[in-house]
Formats: sequence, structure tokens, C-alpha cells
Amino acid sequence: MRWQTVRARRRVTLCRCGHSEIKPRCDGTHRAIAFREWATHDSATASLPPDFALILFPRAGILASSSPTTGGGTAMRAVAVFPQARSIEVVDHTAPERRASTEVLAKVLEVGVCGTDREIARFEYGIPPDGDEYLVIGHESLAEVVEVGDDVDGLAPGDLVVTMVRRACGRPDCRPCRAGRQDFCVTGDYTERGIKGRHGFMTDQLVDDARFIVKVPAELRKVGVLTEPLTIAQKALEELWHAQDRLPWIDAGAAPDARGRGHRAVVLGAGPVGLLGAMALLEAGFDTTIYSRSPAPNPKADLATAIGVRYVSSSEHDLDELIQIAGRPDVIYEAAGVADVAMDVLQALGPNGVFVFTGVPGPEQAKPLDASALMRRMVLGNQLILGTVNAGRGAYESAVASLGAFHRRWPSELAALITKRHALEEAPGLLTNSSHGIKDVVALDGLS
Repeated sequence: MRWQTVRARRRVTLCRCGHSEIKPRCDGTHRAIAFREWATHDSATASLPPDFALILFPRAGILASSSPTTGGGTAMRAVAVFPQARSIEVVDHTAPERRASTEVLAKVLEVGVCGTDREIARFEYGIPPDGDEYLVIGHESLAEVVEVGDDVDGLAPGDLVVTMVRRACGRPDCRPCRAGRQDFCVTGDYTERGIKGRHGFMTDQLVDDARFIVKVPAELRKVGVLTEPLTIAQKALEELWHAQDRLPWIDAGAAPDARGRGHRAVVLGAGPVGLLGAMALLEAGFDTTIYSRSPAPNPKADLATAIGVRYVSSSEHDLDELIQIAGRPDVIYEAAGVADVAMDVLQALGPNGVFVFTGVPGPEQAKPLDASALMRRMVLGNQLILGTVNAGRGAYESAVASLGAFHRRWPSELAALITKRHALEEAPGLLTNSSHGIKDVVALDGLS
């Protein structure tokens, strides 16, 4: 059965009980229902056949019809952000079709929700594809391969996969994009799935070129959706190792799990990016401390302690006390996006140290800075400040490998990063409300 989309002249919301949202006795769940009569339809729909049924999605104002269409692809559910209308809705979105021999069709299983998604849901960011009025949101994906093109190697139906986010700008003068490292694009004309100029993954199916699809082992089914947020730390570590090769900082011939041995790392923030970063630093051999606002005990502090990371609350311990507890860090991994905290803790960085920025603070977070003191510390201490965003394929592959290592070492703690799984119909509310856990996930294949 194909689906078509009908837009109402005004919004009508019916609840599971069959009553309008404004009528009494509604149980508050506002689930979609099917019905055969629609009093507010346009005259153009008056001749609809008697078996025509409409499904009204809560607060969406968009109705899906079970009558057959006369062309085009089938439709699927999607969570869409309408920047001009300033609304977030579950819509019928045209299902993708695999056309090229190098493309992969996959069924989306889970999509993680992060701070970027909530910024898009607040209409602070997010750009629909050219010609579209909405952006399908979601960039942290886990999917199952349904079909592969003839020229695709290494992937088969049933495989679990994650899909990369950024696509090249296509400009001939952009050397990084020409080299397949669009995460270092210099023009700013890149596109990103679910963020900028390309539809994302919070929908039933996806199609993409196999170059942008990375296989995930079956044993990581319950945690594979954490791959994309872990790529942030993996790329940061790649850049850290390259940068520190300029000096005798790593023992010659050190194994991957020993390259950080003898060094201290402080992670700012205990959200998903911070906790995954702490796991990656710990796995690389660093003596690792998380510096976060909330006093212990709390679920994030408990999880940090369980994996062997020191947890220090910034609301209980100032910078001097942090240094006394953890020592001067050789690496500071910023994962909070809060400018004043980052600038304060930067003062603690040790000689030959590296400060890694991963967060993007809002413009309202302007903070006065003693530039002379900063310059003095950096020059006399041989220090580096490094910013990192997005990730290339190598970081995705490293993230999958590290997730496997984390799963073997901390199976319950890794799984505990996912606070709750939500149905797709809950996504609009989830995106517009603050998270009170660690990682929320939208499960498109059920909540088991």
C-alpha cells in the first residue's frame, strides 16, 4: 500500500479515546487514531472513496491516507523540523530508493539524540535540503542493511551499520574534501545529514553510498548507536597523537593501550561525549578525571567511578583543588560547551599539554579573557589548543573497534550510557524538553 500526504487547512488533534484534545476525558496520550470522517477537509477531497481513511498524528496537522497514490515512491515516518513554521512534526516522508550500484539501503533501528538535535529543535540551527521546507533530524544512527548494490563489497543484508554524517563540498579548491576528509572542509559548503542541507536518520529507512557506511559487529546491537558520539573522542585522539609526535611524549613502540601511560587527562563534562571520551582516554592508558558540575553521588558520577575514572564536582572543588586532587593534566578534553569553565580550567594545563575543544558555546557565553597570561602560559609551556569537529571514516572505524573493547571491559556501564529508548512518535516532545539522563535514543524497531 502506498501513502499520500494531505495537509489540513487547520490543525485537528484527536486522541486515542477519539475525543478532540480540547475535550474532556482525554487520557493525555494523544496517540494517532484512524477515522473515516473528517469534517474540516477541503472541498477538493469531498469525492474521496468510501474506504478512504485518515490517520491524524498528534500536533502534526499532517494526515496520512491509506488510499493508493498514482506514482512516486512510498512514504515512511520521519521526524521533521520546519524552521520557517517553527514546528516539529512526525510526517510522511518519501522513502529513499537505491539507484547506484555503490549504494546501500538500510532499515534504521535507532537514532541517538544529542545537544545539536535540541539546538535544531529550538530553531537555533538546522538547514533543510534545497527546495524542502523541513529537515529530517537525527545524525547518530544504527541501521540494518536491507539491500546492497552490485559494486558494494564487505556489506550484506542483515549487517549492522552506522552512517557517516558529513559530505564533501564538491569545490575543486577544497583539498580536504578532494582527499575524502570532508571533516576538514575549508569552504564551509559541506552538507551534513540531519543537520545541514541533507535529511537525517530519524526515519524508517536510509540510502547512502557504501563509502559512508561502516559495519558494526552484531554483538554491539544494544550500544552501536553510540558510535557517532564516540567518533569525537577518536578523532581527537588521532590528532593528539599526531601533534605530540613533535616531542618525546610517547614511549617509542608503545602499544595503543599504553600511549597515554604516565600522563594525566581531565575531561570537562559528564554527558555522553564526556563519558565516552573518558573511556577512550582510560583505554589509552591515561590517568583520567572527570570535572563536572553536579555533586556526587549521581548516575553520571557513579558510572565514571565504576569504570575507574576519578569524578570531581566543580560545584564542590575549585580549580586549585582540582589540581591538588588530579595533578596538572597533560590533556584536557572539553566536552561541556561552556566557555567560562573551559577558560578557567585551561589555566591548569601542564607543560607540553594539549587542550582539546569539542563543544560549541552559544554567543551569550562571552567571557573576558586575559590574553597576555594565556599567551605567556602557552609559549613558556609549549602548549597546544586544538579544536575538533566531525570525523572521517578512520575515526568511525576506530570508534566501532573501541566500542567493542568497552563492551568487553565495561559491558553494563557502557549499556548504562543509554538512559531510555523512546518511540518515534515521542521524538518531538523529547527534542523540545531537557534531558535528565545521559543518552536518549529513539528506537524505530520497537523498545526492547
